[in-house]
Amino acid sequence: MDRAPLVLGIETSCDETGVALVRAHPDRSELVGEAVASSMDEHARFGGIIPEIASRAHLEVMVPTLNRALASAGVGLADVDAIAVTAGPGLVGPLTVGASAAKALAVALDVPLHGVNHVIGHAAVDELVHGLFPERLVALVVSGGHTTLLRVTDIVTGVTELGSTLDDAAGEAFDKVGRLLGLPYPGGPHVDRLARAGDKTAIRFPRGLTAAKDQERHAHDFSFSGLKTAVARWVEAREDAGEAVPLEDVAASFADAVADVLVAKTIAACEREGVDVLVIGGGFSANSQLRELATERCAAAGIDVRIPPLRYCTDNGAMIAALGAAAVRRGVPPSALDLPVDSSMPLELVTV
Repeated sequence: MDRAPLVLGIETSCDETGVALVRAHPDRSELVGEAVASSMDEHARFGGIIPEIASRAHLEVMVPTLNRALASAGVGLADVDAIAVTAGPGLVGPLTVGASAAKALAVALDVPLHGVNHVIGHAAVDELVHGLFPERLVALVVSGGHTTLLRVTDIVTGVTELGSTLDDAAGEAFDKVGRLLGLPYPGGPHVDRLARAGDKTAIRFPRGLTAAKDQERHAHDFSFSGLKTAVARWVEAREDAGEAVPLEDVAASFADAVADVLVAKTIAACEREGVDVLVIGGGFSANSQLRELATERCAAAGIDVRIPPLRYCTDNGAMIAALGAAAVRRGVPPSALDLPVDSSMPLELVTV
């Protein structure tokens, strides 16, 4: 009996070293094993990602993480039929470590290599959970570095960028507001935690690029820099007046403003595109306000919203293996062994 191709995925775009194995069945993608190692704790004292530290961490844990993924799948390297690796976007050093490991494995195993787009992987990972994508959908990818709306007619060959953030990404804005409120790095999860205990109606923060004058040029774009500044000014005014800052209410009102804009613009994009399936992925898709509001409003609009479980939101090897499986399923030609990494890889370039 023929067995489905086994795709090994490697993700090293930032501070997570992710390795996973996915079987590319004709009608589905099946995750059979994975492992992730993070160097986040090593960056916390600096208040942000240090590329050199991340690169060294990837070097140190690449082989052990690979071995753990293989063990969890109950397979050996000889069982691998293809390799997928993040080619971009991301930090050049970490990307280079992952690409070098993938190239070495491809040569040693004599299997095809596919360099794939990290951002598109955040959407593709949903195929592991909710099944293969329909012919047309809209995807919202939200993370620390990206807030992007995509039209998808084929996850490998038919991705079009509809809009993106003009300044801060949603996750980046959360981390900056977290720092403003004196929360530990990364601030996003801590802001989310505080927000769940606060009153989201306590403060009316602005919704960027939602005014009528912005709809013609920026209907699908986002801006969170002004919101971040508004939060800073509100907090400073309270402090200057010698008043206590209600952290929970500030966090809740800020988080509601971000989720409101993301969901409103995304549903509007679905309606313009005439699609009834929405996929939300990326690290920020773990945000509780975004999940709740998207689920509620999409149900009212007749849109089927697909959001992967929390384990697939942050960077991981499964998202890259899933996108690699989609490429293998479609018979996409493999990448050259000298494939470059691209820190600013265009989102419409899914494979290289």
